[in-house]
Amino acid sequence: MVGPLRGVVPLMRAIGVHRFGGPEELRLLDLPEPQVGPGEVRIRVHAAAVNPTDVLLRTGGHAVRMPNASPPHVPGMDAAGVIDQVGPGVDRLVVGQPVVALVLFTGPRGGAYADHVVIPEASVVPAPEGVDLHAASTLLMNALTARVALDELNLPRGATVAVTGAAGAVGGYAVELAKADGLLVVADAAERDAELVRSFGADHVVPRGAGVAEHVRALLPDGVPGLVDGSAQTAELLPALADGGTLIELRGWDGPGERDIQVRPVMVPDRMTDTKTLTELSQAASEGHLTLRVAEVLPAERAAEAHRLLEAGALRGRLVLDFT
Repeated sequence: MVGPLRGVVPLMRAIGVHRFGGPEELRLLDLPEPQVGPGEVRIRVHAAAVNPTDVLLRTGGHAVRMPNASPPHVPGMDAAGVIDQVGPGVDRLVVGQPVVALVLFTGPRGGAYADHVVIPEASVVPAPEGVDLHAASTLLMNALTARVALDELNLPRGATVAVTGAAGAVGGYAVELAKADGLLVVADAAERDAELVRSFGADHVVPRGAGVAEHVRALLPDGVPGLVDGSAQTAELLPALADGGTLIELRGWDGPGERDIQVRPVMVPDRMTDTKTLTELSQAASEGHLTLRVAEVLPAERAAEAHRLLEAGALRGRLVLDFT
């Protein structure tokens, strides 16, 4: 087999944008293959999940976090694949190992929509056993978001937590993790999703929509001590909280609170190198305690279509781009 010519930089396929805008701005790119440095691994990506934060990158919503980055910008925070390079100092992971990883797409190397990604070892863990890599790619970002939200609430066993957007990816994981933490869960759902949300372990299911807070209060007149806002309803949900309760926001809203209610935004990048928690989430998926849901798998070249489908809403599970 003839190797690459000396001085010729190998190229890889990636999907990204040269300018912020609609799904049509996503382009097939040829970019230099990244090479590992100390403490890093390279993954041959098989699958990249499509998340709402990818849409924010495409539209310019993350530009403030990447003031020195030059285009093209490559989305994608969730990758699953097989390690094909390890850097000096890496001893926990090996070449040929199936893994899942969180990718900081606001960094200089871009995100997971690529044939290869190079990531700090701490953000990479073994893939869930018995799960194909398409499904595995849907795990970490959303499950870690739910885990961080519940950790921030820090409710004692037996306490009640409310979860909105419970049929969605983050909401579903929040319900399952809350039950594993010994909490009583009140979750919302459309009528067609009520049984799905109950299957995650929700103790009570209330109708989704503008009346969620009222429905929660009908069940629990004093309100709930904690609420994870997976539906981005923000201020509409404050009446569901007990005096002194905490609302966890996933999209940056930080108030105003009232009745001594705390509003706490949580950010996944703060925990991207929490290897212990990432490993626990992968193990929970291996054991069937977290439900991995794939809405559809599309070839990487159809990333624009995936973004259109995501923005149209009504998905149950994550869209996945195939890079094999």
